[in-house]
Amino acid sequence: MKKLIALLCAAAIAMSLGACSSGGNAANLPASVSGQTTANNGGEAATTDEKTPVTINFDQFSGSGDNETYLKQMIDLYTAANPHVTVKLQSYGYDDYFKQLSAKVAAGKAPDVFELNYENFAAYAGNGSLSTIDGMGVDTSVYNQMALQAFSFSGVQYGVPNSFSNVVLIYNKDLFDQAGEAYPTDDWKWEDAMSAAEKIRALDDNIFGYYHSLSFSEFYKTVAQNGGSFLSVDGKAFAFNSPQNLETLTYMVDMQTKTNVMPTAAQLGAMGDWDLFKSGRLGMIVTGIWAFPDFTRDCDFAWDVEVEPGHTQKATHFFSNGYVIAKDTSIAEEAAQFITFISSNRQATQIRLDAAWELPPINDEEIVSQYKAQTPPANREAVFKSLDYLVTPPVITQFVELQDIVGRNLLDCANGLVTPQQCLDKMQEECSSSIDLTAGGTS
Repeated sequence: MKKLIALLCAAAIAMSLGACSSGGNAANLPASVSGQTTANNGGEAATTDEKTPVTINFDQFSGSGDNETYLKQMIDLYTAANPHVTVKLQSYGYDDYFKQLSAKVAAGKAPDVFELNYENFAAYAGNGSLSTIDGMGVDTSVYNQMALQAFSFSGVQYGVPNSFSNVVLIYNKDLFDQAGEAYPTDDWKWEDAMSAAEKIRALDDNIFGYYHSLSFSEFYKTVAQNGGSFLSVDGKAFAFNSPQNLETLTYMVDMQTKTNVMPTAAQLGAMGDWDLFKSGRLGMIVTGIWAFPDFTRDCDFAWDVEVEPGHTQKATHFFSNGYVIAKDTSIAEEAAQFITFISSNRQATQIRLDAAWELPPINDEEIVSQYKAQTPPANREAVFKSLDYLVTPPVITQFVELQDIVGRNLLDCANGLVTPQQCLDKMQEECSSSIDLTAGGTS
């Protein structure tokens, strides 16, 4: 799976100009968008103007906050070309999204179209909640084919990717200059980062050197940087309390409790990690490339990015989001045309690019060239170098339970309620007793 994902992203940025590069070419759009004659629900030939009004209920998370403005622009493009369609958009923050979505699906009130991330896709596809897009006229050639496979289950295509992204080290150049430290390089290891972080921390009581969230996604990635894993080699058992994982968790906790290069929850107060960085009081932050627009707008100091430090090896995140269609929707074909448009249409893709809103997974070299040319940050090449080191979490049908167990125990550890060893032992016990690794398989 790791090799698949690495090839997936590398191909997504390296392939030559594809089908959707000839902006505005009607041959690359669904029939309802290009103005061609299509079939309505009654099976009769009809033009777009004669179509029966359709409402698409659309729930999503990645286009929330500031990005909702850009998503609405994409939707407006579609409805302008398809005046018979009304899109009812419901946006949630990531922390609330899957709780809301699972409740709707369980109650039989799933939205017609909704967004899933790579990690949760298998659970929804495996329990029969999704409608296949096979046979609905979706032109899948506009996507990188391996990116498309991220939203395929048991040989059936259930969705289309709308973006992919990764995580890098973002640093405040001004604080490095004040501390007399050389800027990070792509061969940095944990100890290099901590050495620089301690010197930046020494500048002032209110300045911190490093922020690395102690969360599920950051923990599994950092574990991989130390040669560890959540699972045994054969994938049939959990392996949380290994020596590598203990060393990793201790390293992450020590940032707060030992060296205090990272603020504690009390020190951070009501301020978020991004807010701390934007205030100019944080030397480095490990976070996603989706932060670029926010930092470009709000940072009044020089900043740049680099590949995240590793330990025994490099490891960086792979995140991918996709649009899927509910199994019981009565408007599946229109929904399929809609998700194809907002994820791959040239104008919609340009909106995403101009907003620096992650990376569109389409076969368009021009889009990638434009992305690399945008500044800040100057070193956008680090985004693409990071693709050589991608790792993914275990993709299992009980992913939500896994995420909850790991997250709860990490929070207790961060709050000093348990030691790193006790934390890992509890993860091992709870996951082993609650999660069936044979249910739907793992990857």
